[in-house]
Amino acid sequence: MDLDLRKLRYFVAVADRLHFGRAADDLHIAQPVLSRQIRALEQDLGAPLLIRDSHGVALTDAGRQLLTDAGPLLASADAVRRRVTVAARGSRRLMVGFRAGITATAAVREFAIRHPDVIVDVQRIESDDQAAMLLDGRIDVGYVRLPIDETGLRVTPLYTEPRVAVLPAGHRFAGREQITEADLAGEPLLWHPDTSTQPTKRPHPNAGYLVRGVDETLEHVAAGRGISFLARSTAVFYSHPEVSYVPVTDLAPDQVCLAVAASRTSPVVDDFLAAAHATAEITAECGNDEMWRLASGAATQHG
Repeated sequence: MDLDLRKLRYFVAVADRLHFGRAADDLHIAQPVLSRQIRALEQDLGAPLLIRDSHGVALTDAGRQLLTDAGPLLASADAVRRRVTVAARGSRRLMVGFRAGITATAAVREFAIRHPDVIVDVQRIESDDQAAMLLDGRIDVGYVRLPIDETGLRVTPLYTEPRVAVLPAGHRFAGREQITEADLAGEPLLWHPDTSTQPTKRPHPNAGYLVRGVDETLEHVAAGRGISFLARSTAVFYSHPEVSYVPVTDLAPDQVCLAVAASRTSPVVDDFLAAAHATAEITAECGNDEMWRLASGAATQHG
């Protein structure tokens, strides 16, 4: 029997909340109707998905597995719906996502030579939604930074770039030509959902404020609430009068990749990927030595 996507969405709502009443309210359906749909899904799959008792609702092993698999499946269904809608309108449009500090300009220009009839839109994405936006079709191609959950995606390396420490302008190391990670031992660290901005892949013992995005990072660093780490190109594009950027010589470089949904088959997307790889060196130049010298010099003057 085919899997009913509506029942699957109902199950995810209950599994996320572990409460039938709240899930029913969010879905705008009656609780008895929701209960019947979940029982019908369990019958379809031939396995109990939820344990219901006086203590509440809990997932069975089968339920946990279904919840893990449901996300990519529902995202793929959403992506199909979006692509069909676009095709029905007869529009030729490509949505390219990019992380802060990465520019897609060179690839867009190269792509336009072969496809002058295709409109290329660009959208900035954050670390915690880069995979989801590719899977559900909100973007067709993504310039992403590792790490990323590669489930359901095709990810290819593009280039690497050094990382820098983001310090308050009055910090004792502000204005240094370079430092090491050991120099910053004991410093309070702003914590990001994006683990690529961390010196390690695990929570720092001095992690404090949780921030999302470059703008929040710079504001918190400027206020003296902690330090952070960014890819050098990000530092070139984002300046702040109360922040100093200093290269950290012993941190692993930031890896920039291209990503598309694995299920996506499109000559237009493939041509954009080819254009992006062909112009990767130009794209990486956004954080080259000369631009970095100018940017870090301006930051030092502000400080």
